[in-house]
Amino acid sequence: MSETTDKDTVQRDLDDDDKTLIIEIFFSDVVPKLNKLHARNGILNCDFAGEQYKNWIIYFISRGSDFEITEFEYDEDSYGMDLDL
Repeated sequence: MSETTDKDTVQRDLDDDDKTLIIEIFFSDVVPKLNKLHARNGILNCDFAGEQYKNWIIYFISRGSDFEITEFEYDEDSYGMDLDL
């Protein structure tokens, strides 16, 4: 039987502070790149917010000239991508 460590539990849970940090970085750093790429909706790995979030993804949609994050999901098989042109 495999035991779940505290590290595994923390890794699979985002608290409000984690979500706030990801949202702030998404809007300040990622949204300008999405606008440049004419993105409308999609899924992004959260490694843009730091190595500790590399197994988290966000779903986003466009709302007029802005974006909205609709969901956070844990995915240990996800990987980031470079949005710089």
